[in-house]
Amino acid sequence: MAVKKLILASSSPYRKALLQKLGLLFETIAPAVDEAPFPNELPETLVKRLAIAKARAVAENQTNALIIGADQVAVYAGKIIGKPGTHEKAVQQLRAVSGSAIILYTGLALINSNTGRIQIEVVPFRVVFRQLTDTQIENYLRKEQPYDCAGSVKSEGLGIALLERMKGEDPNTLIGLPLIHLVRMLENEGVTVI
Repeated sequence: MAVKKLILASSSPYRKALLQKLGLLFETIAPAVDEAPFPNELPETLVKRLAIAKARAVAENQTNALIIGADQVAVYAGKIIGKPGTHEKAVQQLRAVSGSAIILYTGLALINSNTGRIQIEVVPFRVVFRQLTDTQIENYLRKEQPYDCAGSVKSEGLGIALLERMKGEDPNTLIGLPLIHLVRMLENEGVTVI
């Protein structure tokens, strides 16, 4: 039996917008998953676990579907830095990373609810920030308010002005959904994008 539907297990408007670029019909379902890391859990392990958990949470109630799960964390100086949530925390994050590099790890899972097959990848992306002044940080945060973004930056928007350089396989990874990897995973399940 061919898989009939594609589901993005996410409430992220950024991931939804990225997936729309592929021109596929899909629906979104927000998974109920606790995203807290386990004690001493490595970032790569965390995003892998959460991507699978999100896809599985949605797959439990679906038949005949491919479910995409994704999770992302930013790592600075060996520690996970999360979404700031507030202006004050965003200022702290951007001051800390000024002139430094962070690594974003994105976990991507695809589950076939018919077969139970799980494909999983962890895709890194390195971002180097410019040396930032307090004025630049304040101006940026007031204009873009990236309080729901890991690392306090929206590279797809004005946040690009904070960056010195980026290094990674797929620029979409930076926003939270590695489309190059996803296209291959979908093809493995018989879904042709192009």
